[in-house]
Amino acid sequence: MATKVLILGAGGQIARWAVDMLGTEDVELTLLARHRSPLADVPQEAQLIEGDVLDPEVLDAAVQGQDVVYANLAGDLDAQARQIVSGMQKAGVQRLIFVTALGIYDEVPGEFGRWNTRTIGTSVLTTYRRAAEAVTASSLDYTILRPAWLSDADEVDFEVTQRGEPFKGTVVSRKSVAALAVEIIKNPVQWVGGDLGVYKPGTDGDRPVFG
Repeated sequence: MATKVLILGAGGQIARWAVDMLGTEDVELTLLARHRSPLADVPQEAQLIEGDVLDPEVLDAAVQGQDVVYANLAGDLDAQARQIVSGMQKAGVQRLIFVTALGIYDEVPGEFGRWNTRTIGTSVLTTYRRAAEAVTASSLDYTILRPAWLSDADEVDFEVTQRGEPFKGTVVSRKSVAALAVEIIKNPVQWVGGDLGVYKPGTDGDRPVFG
């Protein structure tokens, strides 16, 4: 039986990589994005929904009957997280993959950690931490991903750290983050309850090391 997967923020670059990797074999895709225009090249079989995660009517209809929800969003992430948790609980959907950012737990060490906080901003990191807290406080089977600074490299090369461990590396490709999300979608028992930093090995430094 095909796994029913809802991707929230489906117009984003990471999500589009994930759609490409998932294909259509053994997967039924529902893609929710604010605008349909970035979704021109998705599989014909995918259901496209144009709307806002913060609209409960749109979200509740999209979540109904899904097996896995993968959220790769930006902006008011704490409000979005609360809405997603509520919608999934109402629909009886348990499996959530939720992307935040590095630094939300002050887990990035050294000069890079200080630069990361200054560059992203304390208020944004606080919003993203509250989003993670809404997810972890829920009864859902969640996995949180905290990617390093994102590159457009056409490569899959990543390792992970767990919550409570110092973050490693400075960058990771969007394709790598998508690959990890797809890995979990295809094996939903993997990393349940995990809160993972995602980075490319060998990219330690005081600033993001691209290339």
